[in-house]
Amino acid sequence: MIALASDHAGFELKEILKKHLIDKHYDIMDYGTSSTASVDYPIYAKKAANSVARGQCEKGIVCCGTGIGVSITANKVKGIRCALIHDEYTAEMCKKHNNANMIAMGARVVDPELAVKMVDIWLDTQFEEGRHQRRIDEIEEELD
Repeated sequence: MIALASDHAGFELKEILKKHLIDKHYDIMDYGTSSTASVDYPIYAKKAANSVARGQCEKGIVCCGTGIGVSITANKVKGIRCALIHDEYTAEMCKKHNNANMIAMGARVVDPELAVKMVDIWLDTQFEEGRHQRRIDEIEEELD
């Protein structure tokens, strides 16, 4: 199951990604928003991130105007590694080296066609483990 969420600025991109994922037979959970009416992005990004952190969804995708706000919000949730992606390379590497369980993107900075490609790359890329797992473990450690 893939969690999806957006604010008003990311709504149309979320809907494009949702259709694409459904067409590829992925199960999705849409945490909103449901229109382009102005809303506060933290509400929706937190819902998606919490669903991933609790294991209700395996992965998550969040969108806003730039992707910055939703990525910051998602990363406040323990256990979330949300990568702000903007090209095919960052989509691949966030999974390959960081095992990102969520991605964020900006509807005002990423073309929808590229966004679809980035989602496919992220979903199809395998985590390399090894030295990268050690680094993820270090990220997950409590701060001193």
